[in-house]
Order: sequence, then structure tokens, then C-alpha cells
Amino acid sequence: MDGKIAVVGLGYVGLPVAVALGERLGAHGTSVVGFDISATRIAQLRAGHDSTREIEGGRLVSCGLEVSDNPAVIEGAGVIIVTVPTPITAERRPDLTPLQRACETIGPRMSKGTLVVFESTVFPGVTEDICGPWLAAASGLRQGEDFALGYSPERINPGDHVHRLETITKIIAADSKDALARMRSIYGAVVDAGLHEAPSIKVAEAAKVIENTQRDLNIALMNEIALIFDRMGLATRDVLAAAGTKWNFLPFTPGLVGGHCIGVDPFYLTAAAEKLGYRPEVILAGRRINDSMGQAIAQKVVKLLIANGVSPCRARVGVMGLTFKQDVPDIRNSKVPDILAELREYRIDALVSDPLADPAAAAHEYGISLSPPDELVQLDALVLAVNHAAYLADPADLIARVREGGVLVDVKSALNRTALPQELVYWSL
Repeated sequence: MDGKIAVVGLGYVGLPVAVALGERLGAHGTSVVGFDISATRIAQLRAGHDSTREIEGGRLVSCGLEVSDNPAVIEGAGVIIVTVPTPITAERRPDLTPLQRACETIGPRMSKGTLVVFESTVFPGVTEDICGPWLAAASGLRQGEDFALGYSPERINPGDHVHRLETITKIIAADSKDALARMRSIYGAVVDAGLHEAPSIKVAEAAKVIENTQRDLNIALMNEIALIFDRMGLATRDVLAAAGTKWNFLPFTPGLVGGHCIGVDPFYLTAAAEKLGYRPEVILAGRRINDSMGQAIAQKVVKLLIANGVSPCRARVGVMGLTFKQDVPDIRNSKVPDILAELREYRIDALVSDPLADPAAAAHEYGISLSPPDELVQLDALVLAVNHAAYLADPADLIARVREGGVLVDVKSALNRTALPQELVYWSL
């Protein structure tokens, strides 16, 4: 077993990996360290607080993990696991800048025999053809001779307390048998569900990038179906409940598709395809549909207000939820701002509230000022954009926020519409 393992990037992906390694390998003499460029993040973790809510304070304190924002902590690690984000640019092209900076940070602190494993989502070829040369340039070492490369795609599902790092089969791949054996030893110690050894790094990279592409397309189909059924006067939830009685009907539902995975990963695959001269059709069509849903929901709100005799420019509208999914504080690539932007086109400056979102992050990322919940009252329309458990625990509170006969838009069909007041104008995807 390697004497020291370093995890670079301590967000939603890196922290669970680092903590699990500390818990499982620390007792056997392996030192586990974590590095993150955010001094604020490191201070929080040292205080036993994980703002992502993935790791409880007790585990942070007891796991034996050493964390730092000083890259010197990486030195001496025989294995370095990279879990930095892989976002897209404003033009929806892969942005490998975080990976490049990570390689430039790691390189000078590598030594002969170092194994660098990437978990970040990329298109096939990035690990060996792009990151490898970056590491070689920064370290002065020879790729494939002085240092080895591995890839093990992350499968963390934020907010999911059932499907965790330990309970999800882990894909591993490396550029040599020796490197693969080292990965097998490390990940095998922390992943109870077992390992799948891909025949090459490129296969492992491709497997990861299509996982979320498949989900994206299935949700896009449900979103398009929802738009069609709405025009037919049918409740999509009722249709899906009926269709779901068939044994092989897939249980996908319509909704907003945001976050750092499903709404991003397909663009890594399509960009790689376009470089090879192939223009993807189905994948990009699904992306267009899902990216348009915020606008479609806002337009529906406007139509319902007008049909209810309320002028949009005079309407008081509230939006509950800003994070990209329920019961997580992550606002990255949230599609709720798309709803707000389209409402502003109709001169509606909606009030927004979210008990989990960081107000400073909302202001910085989207220019959104979060309102206290008690300000979202006497509304002409309420949009339940994110079905946090705190909202669903008290539907009466939601109803009380809307004026009598007002509009309630339930994006994810989370509420029992038969239990709602008949005079309330209710709509859901």
C-alpha cells in the first residue's frame, strides 16, 4: 500500500473520497491528505463543517484526514487523486482550465513512481493525451516511464444518502498493469460494491461521459412529452403513472436539468465528436430541449397570470428554490435563473427564497438577492421550482403564500393536487 495519498480538490467528489481513504487506509499506515485552493473551504473542514452536506462533522474529525490550501501538502504522495471540476465555457465548450491548473500544481511536487489518478469527467483522450503532457512539462518527468496515469470516474450523487461512494461500483483504468494493481488496492479498500476494470483509460472516460448523456436524453424526452401533453390538456404525471405499469417503461420524469454533471457532460462528448468531423444530432437536440425548460416554465406562468386576469407587469411572483436539485446547497448551473430571466422579459421581478442556498454565492454567480421566506406572501403566483423536503413538509404554508384564486406552479409535480384548494390555479410539468 502506498505510504501517502493526496486528494486534489475537496468538493462534492473529492471530500467523500478523501474521508473514505482516511477511514479505511489510515489505520494501516497510509497518510491521507487533501488539498483545495479555497482557504475558506479548508477553514470550514478543519472546523468540522462540510458546506456541501455530504460528510457529517463527526466523520471529518475522526477520519484522520489532513487538509490544507498549501500545495506543499502534496509532496511525497505516491498516489495523487485529482477531483477538480470540469465545467463548460459560455460557448458550451469543454473548459479544461481547472485540470490544467491542477496539473501545474501537482507536477513540481511529483517524483519518480508517482501515480496520478483523475476522477474528473472528461472526453476520451484527455487523461493521456492532454493531462499527461501537462504533468510531464510541469514535473520534468517522463509520462509512462517516470510516472503513471489512472482514471476512475466519479459517480457521486449529491444529496443521495443511499447511493454513496462505498455502495456504487467503481470503474478503474490505468496505463499499465502495475498502476492498475495499485488502483485496485486503493479503491478496493473503500468501495464495498466492487470494482470494474475497464480495458483502457479511454474506455473509462467514455463510460463516464455517456452515463449522464443517457440521463439527459431521457429527461429531455419527458420534457418534450410534458410540453405536448400540456397542449392536449393532459397531466403528464397521470400519463407517466399509467405508462409506468408496464414492466420495461423507464421511470424518468420532466424537470429542470442543471448541476455540474447532467447539464454539462454531454457537451464534452459532442465537442470531441465535432473534432472528428461528426455533428451529433440526438444529443444536442436533447440539450436544446432541457436548456429551454426554464423559459417554457416562465412563459407558462405569464399565460396563467393573464388568464387569471392579472397583468404580468403588476404581478407579485415568488419562486421557492434556487439550488440545482432538492435538498442540496449546490447552485452550480441551476436552471432556476433561466426562469427568473424570462420573467424579467415580462417586467416581472420575482422574489426568490431558498433555505439551503448561500446568499453570497447566489449574488456572485447570478446577481440574485435571496429574500427571507416571510417576504414571499400575498403572491399572485408561486413557483415551486425545487422540491426541498422543508417545502413539502408543509404544503399548507405554500398555499397560504398565494392570494385566493392565485396561481401555483409545481415544476416537479411534487404536491398532491387533489388536496389543494379548488379555487387555486394549479399547473405542473
